[in-house]
Amino acid sequence: MASKTLKLTSLDELGNAAECLRTIAHPHRLRMIQMLLQSEYTVGDLAEACEIPSPMASEHLRLMQRCGMLTSEKDGRRVFYKVCDPHIADLLKCVEGRYGVQK
Repeated sequence: MASKTLKLTSLDELGNAAECLRTIAHPHRLRMIQMLLQSEYTVGDLAEACEIPSPMASEHLRLMQRCGMLTSEKDGRRVFYKVCDPHIADLLKCVEGRYGVQK
């Protein structure tokens, strides 16, 4: 058998990846990311789309921000969230490719 040189990501970095994948692996968070890839939204907008209370939506957003997926910007009293990591779009394409998108 010929010796192959494998290209591998460090276990530390794979640990970081696993943490972020665990964070995104929730139906409400996936819905929020779907929305945020299309536009900026407030907590209230995202909570309504996910049919959850605003405090719960805020917690989901906080977790995704902590992983570096999202950023937020204040406009007066409102805070708008958006995706800041371009790789998140690729992850969602995989999910949508496998499970579909409703029109």
